[in-house]
Amino acid sequence: MRGIEHFNAGRYFQAHEAWEEGWHPAPEPERDFWQGITQVAVGLTHRQRGNAHGAATLLRRGSKRLKGYGDRHMGLAVGMLAEFASDVADRVEREGTDAPIDVPRIGTDGS
Repeated sequence: MRGIEHFNAGRYFQAHEAWEEGWHPAPEPERDFWQGITQVAVGLTHRQRGNAHGAATLLRRGSKRLKGYGDRHMGLAVGMLAEFASDVADRVEREGTDAPIDVPRIGTDGS
């Protein structure tokens, strides 16, 4: 999955572009899944660009959408990603976009 490769390399804007291709044509309920991971990537893009409000807003939206899919969906650890996004949104609101974070790698290998 091209979006995962971009995400794991820290290219969140490119990940969002790749995942958006899956989001727009997807039927419900898959649309929320695609939109959720896309929003997490956009939130991290906003963080990289110094936009704390945009980062926190999109990370929260993505987290909320992904939480509905449990721990794993389509082979991905979405529960972990949802929790990460929520935690980072809180941290960015408290400390700003320069707050150090440890972005998890996501993949289909159980990580």
